[in-house]
Amino acid sequence: MIDLYTWPTPNGQKVSIMLEEIELPYTVIPIDIGKGDQFQPEFLRISPNNKMPAIVDQDGPGGKPYPMFESGAILMYLAEKTGRFMPQDVQGRYDVVQWLMFQMGGIGPMLGQAHHFRNYAPDKIQYAIDRYTKEAGRLYGVLNRRLADREFLAGELSIADFACYPWICLYERQGQDIDKLPNLKRWIDVLKERPKLRQGFDVLRDQRRQGPMTDEAKRILFGDEQYREHAQ
Repeated sequence: MIDLYTWPTPNGQKVSIMLEEIELPYTVIPIDIGKGDQFQPEFLRISPNNKMPAIVDQDGPGGKPYPMFESGAILMYLAEKTGRFMPQDVQGRYDVVQWLMFQMGGIGPMLGQAHHFRNYAPDKIQYAIDRYTKEAGRLYGVLNRRLADREFLAGELSIADFACYPWICLYERQGQDIDKLPNLKRWIDVLKERPKLRQGFDVLRDQRRQGPMTDEAKRILFGDEQYREHAQ
């Protein structure tokens, strides 16, 4: 059994998608990041960087509970645990790893900044909006070119696709016109037809924020809250 500590954000959705696709039994423990659940001591023991998602594999190595944080590492662990969505040969494996790292080092951070400055920042800083919207567009172009001659990012469906999909679904919020990227649009359409992927994507769907983010949630997520005792 996998205990999944998560909230309905792109990083959380990566792991719930994977768990549905590999059909491992799991329980969901909501971590409401707008209320500060990520700073609770019991969660920090699992995820010391106060970020979700995190997991505890109750049947980890040696048959003992094994906690993990960082969504990319969790995807790799689950792929190796089940032998699915990660090729066994060296070249195939590292084709997947490269595109997973592309998501972790580029897609997630840069698109996250685009979300922040376009939607959440208290001051509309045009330089930041333009900078991250353009960088999001550049990264979208990389994916679109990659998908010109293959169905999925690493050839066969893999954890790299699961990692990128929840971020790319938010193209409108990132200021991107998906109709100008036909290969990427086709990839989105193919993935969203997978029943297991949709189930994973919809975990905690009823908890998704409705309407504008509250000032209290902004203070917790973007203010000094995370830099106080939690940084000690």
